[in-house]
Amino acid sequence: MKDVKMQFTVKEKKGGSILRSSRHLLLYLVLLIYLFPFYLVVINAFKDRRSIILNPLGIGGAVKLTNFVEAFTKMNYWQGFWNSLVITALSVLIIAFFSSMTAYYFLRYKGKLNKILFFMMVASMLIPFQSIMIPLVRIYGSTLKLLDNKWILIYMYLGFGSSLSVFVYHGFMKSISVELEEAALVDGCTQIQTFFKIVFPLLRPTTITLVVLNVLWIWNDFLLPSLVLISKANRTLPLSTFYFHGTYTSDYGLLMAGLLLTILPVIAFFILMQKHVISGMMQGAIK
Repeated sequence: MKDVKMQFTVKEKKGGSILRSSRHLLLYLVLLIYLFPFYLVVINAFKDRRSIILNPLGIGGAVKLTNFVEAFTKMNYWQGFWNSLVITALSVLIIAFFSSMTAYYFLRYKGKLNKILFFMMVASMLIPFQSIMIPLVRIYGSTLKLLDNKWILIYMYLGFGSSLSVFVYHGFMKSISVELEEAALVDGCTQIQTFFKIVFPLLRPTTITLVVLNVLWIWNDFLLPSLVLISKANRTLPLSTFYFHGTYTSDYGLLMAGLLLTILPVIAFFILMQKHVISGMMQGAIK
Protein backbone atom coordinates (compact mmCIF):
# COMPACT_ATOMS: atom_id res chain seq x y z
CA MET A 1 0.00 0.00 0.00
CA LYS A 2 2.86 2.34 0.89
CA ASP A 3 4.61 1.54 -2.40
CA VAL A 4 1.46 2.44 -4.35
CA LYS A 5 1.17 5.75 -2.48
CA MET A 6 4.85 6.54 -3.10
CA GLN A 7 4.49 5.77 -6.82
CA PHE A 8 1.41 7.96 -7.01
CA THR A 9 3.24 10.81 -5.20
CA VAL A 10 6.23 10.53 -7.56
CA LYS A 11 3.96 10.60 -10.62
CA GLU A 12 2.10 13.59 -9.19
CA LYS A 13 5.37 15.47 -8.63
CA LYS A 14 6.55 14.65 -12.16
CA GLY A 15 3.23 15.85 -13.59
CA GLY A 16 3.45 19.05 -11.58
CA SER A 17 7.04 19.72 -12.68
CA ILE A 18 6.11 19.13 -16.34
CA LEU A 19 3.18 21.54 -15.99
CA ARG A 20 5.40 24.19 -14.39
CA SER A 21 8.04 23.77 -17.09
CA SER A 22 5.37 24.12 -19.79
CA ARG A 23 4.09 27.31 -18.18
CA HIS A 24 7.59 28.77 -17.94
CA LEU A 25 8.28 27.86 -21.56
CA LEU A 26 5.03 29.52 -22.65
CA LEU A 27 5.84 32.67 -20.65
CA TYR A 28 9.33 32.89 -22.15
CA LEU A 29 7.84 32.47 -25.62
CA VAL A 30 5.35 35.30 -25.01
CA LEU A 31 8.21 37.44 -23.63
CA LEU A 32 10.25 36.88 -26.81
CA ILE A 33 7.24 37.82 -28.96
CA TYR A 34 6.81 41.08 -27.02
CA LEU A 35 10.53 41.92 -27.09
CA PHE A 36 11.06 41.15 -30.79
CA PRO A 37 9.82 44.56 -32.10
CA PHE A 38 12.01 46.34 -29.55
CA TYR A 39 14.95 44.19 -30.68
CA LEU A 40 14.38 45.27 -34.30
CA VAL A 41 14.31 48.95 -33.30
CA VAL A 42 17.53 48.69 -31.28
CA ILE A 43 19.67 46.79 -33.81
CA ASN A 44 18.50 48.82 -36.81
CA ALA A 45 19.01 52.15 -35.06
CA PHE A 46 22.78 51.69 -35.52
CA LYS A 47 22.65 50.78 -39.24
CA ASP A 48 22.47 52.74 -42.45
CA ARG A 49 19.59 52.32 -44.89
CA ARG A 50 21.43 49.81 -47.12
CA SER A 51 22.34 47.52 -44.20
CA ILE A 52 18.75 47.57 -42.92
CA ILE A 53 17.34 46.58 -46.31
CA LEU A 54 19.91 43.80 -46.83
CA ASN A 55 19.78 42.35 -43.31
CA PRO A 56 17.01 43.79 -41.13
CA LEU A 57 17.11 40.95 -38.57
CA GLY A 58 20.88 40.60 -38.16
CA ILE A 59 23.33 42.39 -35.92
CA GLY A 60 26.22 42.42 -38.42
CA GLY A 61 27.87 45.58 -39.69
CA ALA A 62 29.68 48.48 -38.12
CA VAL A 63 28.03 50.22 -35.18
CA LYS A 64 27.27 53.83 -36.10
CA LEU A 65 26.08 56.61 -33.81
CA THR A 66 25.52 59.08 -36.64
CA ASN A 67 21.83 58.10 -36.84
CA PHE A 68 21.26 59.30 -33.28
CA VAL A 69 23.09 62.58 -33.81
CA GLU A 70 21.22 63.31 -37.05
CA ALA A 71 17.85 62.21 -35.64
CA PHE A 72 18.43 64.31 -32.51
CA THR A 73 19.01 67.38 -34.67
CA LYS A 74 16.35 66.85 -37.33
CA MET A 75 13.52 66.05 -34.93
CA ASN A 76 14.42 69.08 -32.75
CA TYR A 77 14.59 66.70 -29.80
CA TRP A 78 14.61 69.15 -26.90
CA GLN A 79 11.59 71.05 -28.25
CA GLY A 80 9.65 67.82 -28.76
CA PHE A 81 10.77 66.54 -25.35
CA TRP A 82 9.57 69.72 -23.66
CA ASN A 83 6.20 69.58 -25.45
CA SER A 84 5.72 65.92 -24.52
CA LEU A 85 6.78 66.57 -20.93
CA VAL A 86 4.42 69.53 -20.45
CA ILE A 87 1.44 67.81 -22.07
CA THR A 88 1.99 64.52 -20.25
CA ALA A 89 2.70 65.98 -16.81
CA LEU A 90 -0.21 68.43 -16.81
CA SER A 91 -2.65 65.89 -18.28
CA VAL A 92 -1.73 63.24 -15.70
CA LEU A 93 -1.96 65.65 -12.77
CA ILE A 94 -5.31 67.07 -13.89
CA ILE A 95 -6.75 63.61 -14.53
CA ALA A 96 -5.68 62.37 -11.07
CA PHE A 97 -6.98 65.53 -9.35
CA PHE A 98 -10.44 65.67 -10.91
CA SER A 99 -11.00 61.91 -11.24
CA SER A 100 -10.36 61.27 -7.55
CA MET A 101 -12.80 64.00 -6.51
CA THR A 102 -15.41 62.82 -9.01
CA ALA A 103 -15.17 59.24 -7.78
CA TYR A 104 -15.47 60.44 -4.18
CA TYR A 105 -18.59 62.45 -5.02
CA PHE A 106 -20.20 59.52 -6.85
CA LEU A 107 -19.49 57.16 -3.95
CA ARG A 108 -20.36 59.30 -0.92
CA TYR A 109 -23.30 61.27 -2.32
CA LYS A 110 -25.64 58.50 -3.36
CA GLY A 111 -28.50 59.31 -5.69
CA LYS A 112 -30.08 58.22 -8.93
CA LEU A 113 -28.41 60.98 -10.92
CA ASN A 114 -24.96 60.08 -9.59
CA LYS A 115 -25.51 56.42 -10.43
CA ILE A 116 -26.59 57.31 -13.96
CA LEU A 117 -23.59 59.61 -14.47
CA PHE A 118 -21.20 57.00 -13.09
CA PHE A 119 -22.51 54.26 -15.38
CA MET A 120 -22.38 56.67 -18.32
CA MET A 121 -18.69 57.32 -17.59
CA VAL A 122 -17.99 53.59 -17.35
CA ALA A 123 -19.92 52.94 -20.58
CA SER A 124 -17.93 55.63 -22.38
CA MET A 125 -14.82 53.44 -22.06
CA LEU A 126 -16.38 51.10 -24.61
CA ILE A 127 -16.51 53.79 -27.31
CA PRO A 128 -13.42 53.61 -29.56
CA PHE A 129 -11.65 56.88 -30.22
CA GLN A 130 -11.58 56.23 -33.98
CA SER A 131 -15.38 56.49 -34.12
CA ILE A 132 -15.42 60.06 -32.81
CA MET A 133 -12.14 61.52 -34.08
CA ILE A 134 -13.61 62.94 -37.31
CA PRO A 135 -16.50 64.82 -35.59
CA LEU A 136 -14.01 65.92 -32.92
CA VAL A 137 -11.65 67.47 -35.45
CA ARG A 138 -14.51 69.12 -37.36
CA ILE A 139 -16.02 70.68 -34.25
CA TYR A 140 -12.77 71.90 -32.71
CA GLY A 141 -11.12 72.70 -36.03
CA SER A 142 -13.62 73.94 -38.61
CA THR A 143 -16.23 75.31 -36.20
CA LEU A 144 -14.43 76.51 -33.07
CA LYS A 145 -10.93 77.06 -34.55
CA LEU A 146 -9.29 75.64 -31.42
CA LEU A 147 -6.78 73.20 -32.90
CA ASP A 148 -2.99 73.53 -32.65
CA ASN A 149 -3.20 74.30 -28.95
CA LYS A 150 -1.54 72.31 -26.15
CA TRP A 151 -4.28 73.24 -23.66
CA ILE A 152 -6.99 71.87 -25.94
CA LEU A 153 -5.04 68.62 -26.21
CA ILE A 154 -4.71 68.45 -22.41
CA TYR A 155 -8.46 69.11 -22.11
CA MET A 156 -9.14 66.22 -24.50
CA TYR A 157 -6.87 63.90 -22.53
CA LEU A 158 -8.85 64.82 -19.43
CA GLY A 159 -12.05 63.80 -21.20
CA PHE A 160 -10.71 60.55 -22.62
CA GLY A 161 -8.72 59.51 -19.54
CA SER A 162 -11.11 60.34 -16.72
CA SER A 163 -13.49 57.40 -17.18
CA LEU A 164 -10.96 54.68 -16.35
CA SER A 165 -9.46 56.70 -13.50
CA VAL A 166 -12.87 57.40 -11.95
CA PHE A 167 -13.76 53.71 -12.24
CA VAL A 168 -10.52 52.60 -10.52
CA TYR A 169 -10.73 55.26 -7.79
CA HIS A 170 -14.39 54.43 -7.18
CA GLY A 171 -13.58 50.75 -6.61
CA PHE A 172 -10.67 51.52 -4.28
CA MET A 173 -12.60 54.08 -2.19
CA LYS A 174 -15.19 51.48 -1.26
CA SER A 175 -12.60 49.96 1.09
CA ILE A 176 -12.03 53.24 2.97
CA SER A 177 -13.94 53.36 6.24
CA VAL A 178 -16.61 56.06 6.47
CA GLU A 179 -15.89 56.37 10.21
CA LEU A 180 -12.56 58.05 9.42
CA GLU A 181 -14.35 60.78 7.51
CA GLU A 182 -16.99 61.16 10.18
CA ALA A 183 -14.28 61.58 12.83
CA ALA A 184 -12.61 64.29 10.73
CA LEU A 185 -15.94 66.10 10.34
CA VAL A 186 -16.52 65.94 14.10
CA ASP A 187 -13.05 67.47 14.62
CA GLY A 188 -14.08 70.45 12.52
CA CYS A 189 -12.87 69.57 9.02
CA THR A 190 -14.97 70.56 6.05
CA GLN A 191 -15.87 68.02 3.39
CA ILE A 192 -13.08 69.27 1.11
CA GLN A 193 -10.53 69.18 3.94
CA THR A 194 -11.66 65.66 4.81
CA PHE A 195 -11.06 64.53 1.26
CA PHE A 196 -7.60 66.05 0.89
CA LYS A 197 -6.35 65.30 4.42
CA ILE A 198 -7.92 61.88 5.04
CA VAL A 199 -9.12 60.22 1.85
CA PHE A 200 -6.65 61.33 -0.81
CA PRO A 201 -3.50 60.25 1.12
CA LEU A 202 -5.03 56.76 1.40
CA LEU A 203 -5.39 56.69 -2.39
CA ARG A 204 -1.61 56.94 -2.90
CA PRO A 205 -1.09 53.36 -4.26
CA THR A 206 -3.95 53.75 -6.73
CA THR A 207 -2.81 57.24 -7.73
CA ILE A 208 0.73 56.06 -8.49
CA THR A 209 -0.57 53.16 -10.56
CA LEU A 210 -2.88 55.42 -12.57
CA VAL A 211 -0.13 58.03 -13.01
CA VAL A 212 2.23 55.46 -14.52
CA LEU A 213 -0.45 54.00 -16.81
CA ASN A 214 -1.53 57.46 -17.99
CA VAL A 215 2.08 58.56 -18.55
CA LEU A 216 2.69 55.52 -20.77
CA TRP A 217 -0.50 56.24 -22.70
CA ILE A 218 -0.14 60.00 -23.17
CA TRP A 219 3.63 60.09 -23.82
CA ASN A 220 3.40 57.40 -26.52
CA ASP A 221 0.14 58.63 -28.04
CA PHE A 222 0.36 59.54 -31.70
CA LEU A 223 -3.16 59.69 -33.13
CA LEU A 224 -4.73 62.43 -30.99
CA PRO A 225 -1.72 64.82 -31.12
CA SER A 226 -1.49 64.28 -34.89
CA LEU A 227 -5.08 65.55 -35.20
CA VAL A 228 -4.76 68.49 -32.79
CA LEU A 229 -1.16 69.76 -33.02
CA ILE A 230 -0.45 71.17 -36.47
CA SER A 231 2.52 73.53 -36.23
CA LYS A 232 6.08 72.25 -35.99
CA ALA A 233 6.72 74.11 -32.72
CA ASN A 234 3.98 72.12 -30.92
CA ARG A 235 5.00 68.64 -32.07
CA THR A 236 5.51 65.96 -29.44
CA LEU A 237 8.28 63.37 -29.76
CA PRO A 238 6.08 60.68 -31.40
CA LEU A 239 4.97 63.27 -33.98
CA SER A 240 8.57 64.29 -34.65
CA THR A 241 9.61 60.72 -35.47
CA PHE A 242 6.76 60.37 -37.99
CA TYR A 243 8.34 62.95 -40.30
CA PHE A 244 11.28 60.64 -41.00
CA HIS A 245 8.79 58.58 -42.98
CA GLY A 246 8.20 60.19 -46.38
CA THR A 247 5.75 59.54 -49.18
CA TYR A 248 8.23 57.82 -51.48
CA THR A 249 11.26 57.11 -49.33
CA SER A 250 11.91 56.37 -45.68
CA ASP A 251 15.19 56.62 -43.81
CA TYR A 252 14.68 53.65 -41.53
CA GLY A 253 17.93 54.19 -39.67
CA LEU A 254 16.91 57.69 -38.59
CA LEU A 255 13.38 56.50 -37.89
CA MET A 256 14.60 53.71 -35.58
CA ALA A 257 17.04 56.04 -33.83
CA GLY A 258 14.26 58.61 -33.35
CA LEU A 259 11.93 55.96 -31.96
CA LEU A 260 14.59 54.82 -29.52
CA LEU A 261 15.23 58.39 -28.36
CA THR A 262 11.47 58.83 -27.92
CA ILE A 263 10.80 55.73 -25.82
CA LEU A 264 13.92 55.81 -23.62
CA PRO A 265 12.57 58.50 -21.20
CA VAL A 266 9.30 56.68 -20.61
CA ILE A 267 11.10 53.32 -20.20
CA ALA A 268 13.36 54.90 -17.59
CA PHE A 269 10.30 56.36 -15.83
CA PHE A 270 8.55 52.99 -15.79
CA ILE A 271 11.63 51.21 -14.40
CA LEU A 272 11.88 53.76 -11.59
CA MET A 273 8.17 53.49 -10.76
CA GLN A 274 7.76 49.74 -11.33
CA LYS A 275 8.04 48.88 -7.62
CA HIS A 276 5.32 51.38 -6.72
CA VAL A 277 3.02 50.10 -9.47
CA ILE A 278 3.34 46.49 -8.32
CA SER A 279 2.80 47.42 -4.66
CA GLY A 280 -0.20 49.56 -5.63
CA MET A 281 -1.78 46.72 -7.57
CA MET A 282 -1.13 44.29 -4.74
CA GLN A 283 -2.69 46.60 -2.14
CA GLY A 284 -5.67 47.19 -4.41
CA ALA A 285 -6.12 43.44 -4.87
CA ILE A 286 -5.88 42.77 -1.12
CA LYS A 287 -8.39 45.53 -0.30
